[in-house]
Amino acid sequence: MKVPIMETSASDTKKPIQIEIFPKRMIKPDTVEGLLNKLCSLEGIQRAFIQGPRLPTKVPFGPAVGTPVHHPSRTNVHFGKTEMGLEVLVGRITLELAGKEIMEEINAICEDTLPCGYDIREGRFIQTRQTVSDYAKRGPTADPALYGLYDPKSKVESQVNLLRTNEKE
Repeated sequence: MKVPIMETSASDTKKPIQIEIFPKRMIKPDTVEGLLNKLCSLEGIQRAFIQGPRLPTKVPFGPAVGTPVHHPSRTNVHFGKTEMGLEVLVGRITLELAGKEIMEEINAICEDTLPCGYDIREGRFIQTRQTVSDYAKRGPTADPALYGLYDPKSKVESQVNLLRTNEKE
C-alpha cells in the first residue's frame, strides 16, 4: 500500500512567516515613512500591511457634520519612488517574510526608528487564501499577493500600493 505524502506539515519551513510590529503608541507619518523605507530595503519581505484607526475626511456626525477634517497625520508618504496617501493613524505594521533570517535586522530597524517601544509578535495576520470577499471583489484570477490586503468597503486602488523593488527600469 502506498502512503500519500502530505503537502503541508507543522515542520514545513517554506511557508512564509508573518510578524506584527506593534508600537506602544500611534506612529507619526514621518516615522512611518522612515520605518517602512528601511524595512522595504530588506530582502525577504513579501507583503506589508499597515493598520490603524481611519482618519475621516469629513465630520461624520454632530452639529458640524459634513465639515472637512484637516488632520495633520493625513498626508502623503514616500516609499522609494512611490507616493501613498496615508489615510490611517498607523498603530501596527504586519509583514510577511520569506524566512526568519531577517528578524534581527527588522528588530534593529525598529529599535532605531521607534523610540516609544514596540512588540513583535509572530502569527497569522494576513489572509493566505482567497476568501469569498476576495473572490467577489477581484474574481477567480486575482493576484495571490493581494489576498486580505484591502478594506472590503473601499476601492482597491485607494487601499493597495504595489512596490515592486525587483523591477528593472
